[in-house]
Amino acid sequence: MKVGVIGASGYVGGELLRLLVTHPEIEISTVTSRQQAGEYVHRVHPSLKNFITLTFSDMNLDKITNSCDLVFVSVPHGKSNKIINDLLKSGVKIIDLSADFRLKDPQDYVKWYGWEHPFPDLLSKSVYGVPEFHREEIKNAQLVSCPGCMAVTSLLALKPLIENDLIDTDHIIVDSKIGSSGAGAKSNAGTHHALRYGVVRPYKPAKHRHTGEIEQELGLLSKVKVHVSMTPHAVNLVRGILTTNHVFLKKQLNELELWKIYRNAYKNEMFIRLIRDKNGFYKFPDPKFVVGSNFCDVGFDIDEGNNRVVALSASDNLMKGAAGSAIQNMNVMFGYDEMAGLKLTPLTPV
Repeated sequence: MKVGVIGASGYVGGELLRLLVTHPEIEISTVTSRQQAGEYVHRVHPSLKNFITLTFSDMNLDKITNSCDLVFVSVPHGKSNKIINDLLKSGVKIIDLSADFRLKDPQDYVKWYGWEHPFPDLLSKSVYGVPEFHREEIKNAQLVSCPGCMAVTSLLALKPLIENDLIDTDHIIVDSKIGSSGAGAKSNAGTHHALRYGVVRPYKPAKHRHTGEIEQELGLLSKVKVHVSMTPHAVNLVRGILTTNHVFLKKQLNELELWKIYRNAYKNEMFIRLIRDKNGFYKFPDPKFVVGSNFCDVGFDIDEGNNRVVALSASDNLMKGAAGSAIQNMNVMFGYDEMAGLKLTPLTPV
């Protein structure tokens, strides 16, 4: 199958190419970059030397749709929607890695992103790209919108609790810690080494835009309005997310009961690993042990005195949080083995 990547010069675009060059079913036909047009891909992504000989091209949608069965769109938020509106008319299948089609209510774009969506009628045509939530819909979709990296990591920790109606949906607290690659390849005053190294820096402590995705998806599961309070922190990692989700039980549960709930929820999910080891040194999910992989590690602990569950999850923000999810969605859309191109053990040590 022939695929193209629009916006392939950033961290996510490079990660997509890294996965596509070894995918057994895929031929990369075109990669675009406005800033790097004419340059060899390996000059921007040195790790891909000898894996890909293409040069970046300018974006020509007619050429792309005529040469591709599927197009990945990896451009900044707010820039993707016009491109996708034009691509949809051609009938080509699309996987979007921006936020432009994640939310279903047009007013949520005003609330969380500060702009009115120019194509609100297309929002209902997009499928939120988390196979663990929407696998059957993804199979038949023309447009799949990959989730936000912190959103998907939190959602996978909370899903079993929500779908079993175990927690107070008015008080869900999400504490997320993310590595520097989550900010993208474009630098600013706070990203160069002297100011970024060694930090645990809270940013957007309230009203972070990924909150909208978490509330949307948990609300669809629970069929009631869900209230999420989310705070992210930039930490001294390059890759990786750890979410610590604080929720409050409606009834008393013991450790064994909760373990069974998580095990039943994810027994058939190849990219979810349950991590809760009483004897090991690494007792709970840790982003260090998912780097380079599409796994999301999920675990929990119980605070009986306060009827609180601490639901923990760890992922690689460039993989399960972006490019890995995109490849997983592609595999579902086209009927490939869901692990094709993603049978990668995490890198340890890193």
